[in-house]
Amino acid sequence: MTEIKHLKDLTGRREFALVVRDADLVSATLRQALAEAAPGERPGLERALEIVADTGTADEGRLCAQWYRDRLAAAGFTGDIGSVSALKALRQSERGLSLLTAVRLQKAAVAHPE
Repeated sequence: MTEIKHLKDLTGRREFALVVRDADLVSATLRQALAEAAPGERPGLERALEIVADTGTADEGRLCAQWYRDRLAAAGFTGDIGSVSALKALRQSERGLSLLTAVRLQKAAVAHPE
């Protein structure tokens, strides 16, 4: 799962969204499991490696868009992701999220349709 961490500088004015990627760690763990896997487990592990490789090369905008959609889904929001209602649902779900960051995430989600 992609996580977005919120950081503020010492003045409290700036807010950044930091995309945390752990694809390398997951890939290494899957490769190790594949090396030790029984023949029946190999196809599933090979597919998992393909998925991790695809996700690991995703651009930041796509990852932010996915995070935005995931958070809205977790909040139970089913409407238009580009709406004011979506921003409201996101900010209620993620209390520390500034309006500016929420809007930037929303723009990424609109720019990267599923």
